Amino acid sequence: MDKPITIYGAAGTGSVPVEAALTLIGQPYAVIELHTPIASFRDQLVSINPMAQVPALILPDGQLMTESSAILIWLAETHPAARLSPGPMDAARPTFLRWMAYVSAAIYALFWVRDAPLRLAADAGAAALVKQRTAERIAECWRMMDAQVHPGRYILGDDLSVLDLYVTVLSRWGPRRKVFYEVAPKMTEVVRRIDADPRLTVFWAARFPFSEGWEG
Repeated sequence: MDKPITIYGAAGTGSVPVEAALTLIGQPYAVIELHTPIASFRDQLVSINPMAQVPALILPDGQLMTESSAILIWLAETHPAARLSPGPMDAARPTFLRWMAYVSAAIYALFWVRDAPLRLAADAGAAALVKQRTAERIAECWRMMDAQVHPGRYILGDDLSVLDLYVTVLSRWGPRRKVFYEVAPKMTEVVRRIDADPRLTVFWAARFPFSEGWEG
């Protein structure tokens, strides 16, 4: 597959781990940038993805693909030479799929609420409580994951996978990295390793810069 993939995305959002994976794979891609807040581009995005969320991919054959975890798994599967996931018969495959689904369902899904609490909260006071409670829940989910993983250089062992990219990006969102470092000490060294990966230095600077105070 040498034709470029088109990504509807934005810096610092859920399109970033997908873009990082494509960067490591060496797959050509083009980003249609939807500057945050994404809600301001709803009318444009909904014509591409009815959920009005990023990332949304248009594959070279014209197919639409959404849902970051599914995209990351698919990219790893279709580019096995990049070694970004355990293979179908690898003993680590069930663990990989488990945590990809967990991060998506237990953590990523809460940002739909956190990004606009008034979607569910009745007023500003309730919205502040929603923000607090979702931050607590995200931290607890990271803590539970950290207690059950046994990282080597990376979460699944010695090979970098799309799971590492996924966790690295999401751990920078609220309640942000200082809390993540506290509740997930085993995964902390992994995400710091991904932050410093020389293959991604230029990428991070462009798509999710380490600006002053970025850790929270």
